[in-house]
Amino acid sequence: MFKLKKRQEKELRRITAYMVSGGAQFWSGYAAFAVLDIVLSVSFWPARVLSYGLGVVVNFYLERFWVFKSKRISKKQIDVSARKYYILMFINFLLDMAIVGGLYEIFGVSAYIGQFVSASFFTVWNYLLFKLWVFAKTRRAPVHSTVRAPKARKTKRVATKGAR
Repeated sequence: MFKLKKRQEKELRRITAYMVSGGAQFWSGYAAFAVLDIVLSVSFWPARVLSYGLGVVVNFYLERFWVFKSKRISKKQIDVSARKYYILMFINFLLDMAIVGGLYEIFGVSAYIGQFVSASFFTVWNYLLFKLWVFAKTRRAPVHSTVRAPKARKTKRVATKGAR
């Protein structure tokens, strides 16, 4: 058996937490779709939109405060990451509707199966974008010492005779 370095161990824990929170998004959206579809007889598209929205909200909180947590996080940082997250989720929403809807409308694949296909793609896609963009740790600019160059001495100009 091999021993992981501290950094590798931390990343493995993050990936595990990511998979759990992604599962929470998937299963909350999946269950919501089933309730809307089977129990409430909501048609396909509205049911997909509402169930997707529920999963997204669940996932944001888990990703921001558990998976990609920071020791100190300001309200501004939360706002910035939320904005990035919801932009990405809107793009994901369009892609998800294309994947699940396309499989359903074109190939007759059940939306329940289509969601698994879609989730497989988004597992890798989102991890990379969450880590590198949405929840990326902001790096502080290095603090440089403020050593100033000595001021140049002012010299008096001495007028010389005959020079202009």
